[in-house]
Amino acid sequence: MSRHLSSEAAPLVRLDDSLRPALRLGQALIEPVRVGPAAEELAHRIRALQKRLRADCGDSRPGEIPGLAEARAVYRAAGMDPTRHRPSSEALLRRTLKGQELPVIHNAVDVCNYCSLDLLLPLGLYDMDRLHPPLSCRLGREGEGYEGIRKGRINLENRLGLFDREGGFGSPSSDSLRSCVTEGTTRLLLVVYAGTDRTQEDLQAAVELCRERFLRWCGA
Repeated sequence: MSRHLSSEAAPLVRLDDSLRPALRLGQALIEPVRVGPAAEELAHRIRALQKRLRADCGDSRPGEIPGLAEARAVYRAAGMDPTRHRPSSEALLRRTLKGQELPVIHNAVDVCNYCSLDLLLPLGLYDMDRLHPPLSCRLGREGEGYEGIRKGRINLENRLGLFDREGGFGSPSSDSLRSCVTEGTTRLLLVVYAGTDRTQEDLQAAVELCRERFLRWCGA
């Protein structure tokens, strides 16, 4: 079963009013899933996408690639410098254009990276059972942050982040150790960060594309 949250449905993650002029959030609860090794078909799709992006964008600087402008605009509107704190989608594209393969983690993270690189939008993927609602998306306050995955402490002060009753658990730049998806995960929270120039219908179509891919390669 998967629950796709439309603009009419009560969102799992509430967007702070101060961010509504700059940001749209797409979100879905995907369950049940089985997390484990990725299928070769998925790895083949990722390699093919990387090959296409290298052909299309290989001679361009990141700032010249139109698909990156949306995420960069969201960061700037939130008071963040996207050249210092890069959207995760841009980090994946930079890795691709350097000729590097994407890291192979497991099917859920690999699908998330595939979708983020394909859409050129930052995506967040979290183990829903590790979170403590209510959930919100807002700018971090003084002292707020979380332990990143292989990155140490991630500072969220004056930065775009996701929060629950325990504090920060994610951002469009870095994942957190507390909410990371593991082989024991059975429920996924997917968050897609988009700009307000994108229509709600287009954002919902992007979420649906992601949802279908998660069900195809991670569905229990």
